[in-house]
Amino acid sequence: MSMTNVAALRTDAEHDQLSINTIRTLSIDAVERAKSGHPGTPMALAPAVYTIWNRVMRFDPQDPIWPNRDRFVLSNGHASMLLWSVLHLTGTCAVNPDYERLGQPSVSLEDIRRFRQIGSKAPGHPEYHWVSGVETTTGPLGQGVATSVGMAIAQKWLADRYNRPGFAIFDYDIYVVCGDGCLMEGVASEAASLAGHLGLDNLCWVYDNNHITIEGQTSLAFTEDVATRFLAYGWNVLRVGDANDLERIEHALGVFRETKGRPTLIILDSHIGYGAPHKHDTAAAHGEPLGEEEVRLTKRSYGWPEEAQFLVPDGVREHFAAGIGARGAAARSRWTALFASYRAKYPELASEIDQMQRRDLPAGWDHNLPVFPADAKGIAGREASGKVLNLLAQNIPWFLGGSADLGPSNKTTLTYEGAGSFQAGSRGGKNLHFGIREHAMAATVNGLSLSKLRAFGATFFIFSDYARPAIRLSALMELPTIFVFTHDAMGDGEDGPTHQPVEHLASLRAIPGLVTLRPGDANEVVEAYRYVMQLRHQPAVLALSRQPLPTLDRRVFASAAGVARGAYVLADPQSGNPEVLLIASGSEVSLAVEAHEKLLAEGIRSRVVSMPSWEIFDQQTQEYRDSVLPPAVKARVAVEQASTFGWERYVGSAGRVIGMTTFGASAPLKALQKKFGFEPDRIVAAARQLLGRQ
Repeated sequence: MSMTNVAALRTDAEHDQLSINTIRTLSIDAVERAKSGHPGTPMALAPAVYTIWNRVMRFDPQDPIWPNRDRFVLSNGHASMLLWSVLHLTGTCAVNPDYERLGQPSVSLEDIRRFRQIGSKAPGHPEYHWVSGVETTTGPLGQGVATSVGMAIAQKWLADRYNRPGFAIFDYDIYVVCGDGCLMEGVASEAASLAGHLGLDNLCWVYDNNHITIEGQTSLAFTEDVATRFLAYGWNVLRVGDANDLERIEHALGVFRETKGRPTLIILDSHIGYGAPHKHDTAAAHGEPLGEEEVRLTKRSYGWPEEAQFLVPDGVREHFAAGIGARGAAARSRWTALFASYRAKYPELASEIDQMQRRDLPAGWDHNLPVFPADAKGIAGREASGKVLNLLAQNIPWFLGGSADLGPSNKTTLTYEGAGSFQAGSRGGKNLHFGIREHAMAATVNGLSLSKLRAFGATFFIFSDYARPAIRLSALMELPTIFVFTHDAMGDGEDGPTHQPVEHLASLRAIPGLVTLRPGDANEVVEAYRYVMQLRHQPAVLALSRQPLPTLDRRVFASAAGVARGAYVLADPQSGNPEVLLIASGSEVSLAVEAHEKLLAEGIRSRVVSMPSWEIFDQQTQEYRDSVLPPAVKARVAVEQASTFGWERYVGSAGRVIGMTTFGASAPLKALQKKFGFEPDRIVAAARQLLGRQ
């Protein structure tokens, strides 16, 4: 039968099946043309994704950033053609970074034809900042499911703060499709445990149980009872034994929406490569094209024209328009009318929602940030940070966060009256308790940020290793997340090298788009937060000291506002141009100041440069950078309790770096500083040597 001009004659079931097979064949054709990709999972999961989108989700393709839309996360992101197909078939519209609707498709048929090619809006994995309708970047398995926990927490928090009787402003759900790979990853276990504890009943994971990974049968490495595992986490567990049974899938999703107090896992038994006569249920259907002959045979099994490519039959787009298009438009229209009434009755709360959605900050958000007086004994970076966080959380209603079980040590606990803790029975709390789950914490913070909250996560700097994959995704997605890492160097000396970060600054500085700040005293901590809070499309890391750092007298030294430029001249000789530059970050700034004073006493003109952030400094004009680090001054000493890697860009071939080339040791801080040369006299000696004045 011809695939065109018969739309009006089809039954609902025929429309369903034709739409599902359109998703399947678009996926097959795109992978085949690209000569790379993953066709098997889209072939298996097309019915489930079709059911979620066209029968269940509250999502308006004409406004994919409507605040109360249901969220869809494709955690097994290698199956991205599932998402590109439904975004195209639903007519989802593009939105630019300024939240303007562009009136053009998010994913065109031409994008699908150019799957995985440069410039296509159908890349190899879902990319949040690149394609409208993508709620989060996925690809590294487990990240999507973990991020969805942050989205679910956000909805609960938003509902608690903003919903009022008769005004359900935020009541959306989060639907996640995941696979065996996601559930094998440790981050998924961390996240599932946290979601169960918090009773996130707005969260539904659909687990594609197809028993296949790249190496073959999952029985090679994965034989646990997933259902029992999730029951132990406190989840509601459902099973659908046939991934092609739309009614049972829809029924299971209905049970999810009726379940209270528990997140839901739907175990969906599927067949990877469904319909491919020779690759059905095989690893060969997972990560490579089917091949021309297998494509023809597969299309034959679907009743599809064997030679047709990228075919969207008449009636398919109309069927989606009558389903998700009409349902989503009606839901958004009702919400828009509701929000207009809400605005009239609760104008201040409505204004907050507006600001939050634009990633703006309320007026006066930084009006009472502290100014710390000069103090030779000083205050630890983490202590100053704690004071700032508590003020910011009071000034910015949607600012919240927590620590991976280290709140008292990170000083990130919000202690002001009414801050509270987010728990199953207290959804408005601003203190998030992630437990000892650094990776899930970072991914959850991403989910909170994707929901337009301003969120932070915290742990010891050494454990940023456990969070790094999610931090990288935060940078890739251009999210304004904040990661507070304390115990930034050797300040916890007796704990030894397992707790002393060495390579971590270099590692994080290597992530494109991530701003890393290591403030040198309490006032630099304040200015670091002032800078970070104004970011809209960049994540930031603050590396803070455990031990007290002298608070510099800013009547003598330059203003800490220089932090906003990444590096600034802290101290100069009273007369004449500097002969040597002393460059430092964090706890070593005060050492550089002491060395500077010793050098001046010897008649050596030195300049101290505080450099809390390489990334911010590198964004400044060449004129400014040269004013801070004059090219004519070749004698330069950089000091940092971390790997020396990368410092050559600032000290040049003639300079010297006092840093770490080994791991640390277990000893009191002062003994470690002496052993590894982090003392003023070592800096003075290096400066003398560079100037030939030994």
